[in-house]
Amino acid sequence: MTEKQATFEENLARLDQIVNQLEQGNVPLEDALEQFKEGMKLSKTLEASLTKAEQTLTKVINDEGEEVNFERDSDE
Repeated sequence: MTEKQATFEENLARLDQIVNQLEQGNVPLEDALEQFKEGMKLSKTLEASLTKAEQTLTKVINDEGEEVNFERDSDE
């Protein structure tokens, strides 16, 4: 059975939950360290997702059908 990969939104919600729990300060040290590690992993995953999305959004197909980086006109 394959595990369903969490969506960006699910990962962001989990990271927010971890941050809120750690900010409350009533988490035992061992649990806090584990949550911190999980939070760092989620942060890296989210950053990679955003970078990939940005790279996708900044590319267009030119008249020859080639994928090129999007460039704004200099007068905009």
